[in-house]
Amino acid sequence: MLLTLTSYAALFLTALGAASVLPLQSEPVLVGMIISQKFSLWLLLVVASIGNTLGSVTNWFLGRGIERFKGRRWFPVTEERLKRASDWYRRYGKWSLLLSWMPIFGDAITVVAGILREPLLTFTLLVFVAKSGRYVVLAFLTVQVLG
Repeated sequence: MLLTLTSYAALFLTALGAASVLPLQSEPVLVGMIISQKFSLWLLLVVASIGNTLGSVTNWFLGRGIERFKGRRWFPVTEERLKRASDWYRRYGKWSLLLSWMPIFGDAITVVAGILREPLLTFTLLVFVAKSGRYVVLAFLTVQVLG
């Protein structure tokens, strides 16, 4: 039982970190756990989706406070790139959050949504749909390959 709880916790933390600025990927962990057939598929999907969504919420909060640092020499994003990303988000709006599941690009969208003060509830719902959808497709394909 402790091993099972630890495994779910590891998936949660990997999914959370993967949605942040950390260079992690949660998909191999999820697929490995599905292949092992030792865990509930639905619980794996819920744990991964919640973890990944909360990682994106962290990005949203980073975005809320990041503007005060723009223009500083050590700041990793130029003023021009930040403006371009903000303009892109303004153009496509909150629905662009449905692309938040995409590697690298998705993380940027979630930070910009925070910068532009997208309401947290709207943000969380759209990101949860995107992140969950990706995991459901991945799980479906993994189960199909298993036969």
